[in-house]
Amino acid sequence: QVQLVESGGGLVQTGGSLRLSCAASGRTFSSFAMGWFRQAPGKAREFVAAISTGGGIVSYEDSVKDRFTISRDNAKNTVYLQMNSLKPADTAVYYCAADLMGRSARHQVAAYDYWGQGTQVTVSS
Repeated sequence: QVQLVESGGGLVQTGGSLRLSCAASGRTFSSFAMGWFRQAPGKAREFVAAISTGGGIVSYEDSVKDRFTISRDNAKNTVYLQMNSLKPADTAVYYCAADLMGRSARHQVAAYDYWGQGTQVTVSS
């Protein structure tokens, strides 16, 4: 079992920044890859970013490249998502997820085994 708890969401104006955190517990954090996903109302959950076990491989959805940065601190069992230059289109519930079988940065929702409860990000125009 892996427990994931997100924090850091909120309301921000267009062009602003937020930093999401996801604290993990229950298994050896450094042994599994992590991802961030988001889901807007009426839409399917979509990939945002992912990071490999050691942090050396990262992957991003095209619309967030050059604006978002995923990182992890294995000593603190935490993964982060730094979001800059936010746009109204980024408004969604953001979820972190653990990929217990993967070592790299996978995009598929089905690849992830455990999910956090989500944190709301709202970007006003």
